[in-house]
Amino acid sequence: MAPGDGAADHEAGPAPRTIALDLAYEGTRYHGFGLQPGRLTIQEVLEEALARSLGEQVRVTAAGRTDAGVHASGQVVSFATRGRLGPPEIVRAANAYLPGDVLVEGAAEMPPTFDARRSALRRHYRYLIWNHPRPNLWLRRWTWHISDPLDVAAMDEAAQQLRGEHDFASFVGQMAREPASRTTVRRVDRIGCWQGGGVIGIEIGANAFLRHMVRGIVGTLVLVGRGRLDTAQFGKIIEAADRREGGPNAPPHGLTLTGVEYPAVFLTEQVAPAERVARGLPSGADAIGTMRFGPGVSAGVS
Repeated sequence: MAPGDGAADHEAGPAPRTIALDLAYEGTRYHGFGLQPGRLTIQEVLEEALARSLGEQVRVTAAGRTDAGVHASGQVVSFATRGRLGPPEIVRAANAYLPGDVLVEGAAEMPPTFDARRSALRRHYRYLIWNHPRPNLWLRRWTWHISDPLDVAAMDEAAQQLRGEHDFASFVGQMAREPASRTTVRRVDRIGCWQGGGVIGIEIGANAFLRHMVRGIVGTLVLVGRGRLDTAQFGKIIEAADRREGGPNAPPHGLTLTGVEYPAVFLTEQVAPAERVARGLPSGADAIGTMRFGPGVSAGVS
């Protein structure tokens, strides 16, 4: 890394600016988003690319600190910079230095109060299962292969019990690493299961997520799909708020962070209506985000 590359072209500005990036990545070879000594992470390669682009060291904040092997199609990060590069130039420069499995898809200058994590209203995740007797060579990095048939309707019926505010302790992982004072109560606003061909998707949107929460939910829903649990038993697992009652964690490589929602002020002040439509962003003035939902999601997921 050469933090000073191009410094002559990017003179420092008089005051720091806040920049938001729309980020996508394949998490296969990374040990998660956050920095870890001696391990390759998304944050490490992104900050190196931005340092070379801007001629200064920056520290990014992510909307969601995805775990090892987890992907993103709609991650949002923010950082402060004194550099003079505009958002389009930041996108081009950063992508020139990033590896092929990490991509900056967009950038915007935001108010100083914007913080990718603290300003977020909701995060959205998708988990994909390849449900077929044979593995799929082309989807192996993005889906969990389950060869025996799953009852998707039963999974969806059970999943609807997760809507609203609940204690999700039955699905959280690594409780020993969490502060004892941290609540395990979260609010799920969007949940549903769908099937398109051999692919089964589980979509979930919530105000915030606990460590391994989505993977714990998916692993338990698969027990429902296999007929080992019914809807009532799944409801009792939720009520138990005890990780010993839930199913195993689904593997990380089927999970993708698909989008983040923010208050309207961070959209309407920064992105003109025509640009919102061109970028595929919500035009209803209640959120900024990149919720990219695939075929079949509209059925039963609202």
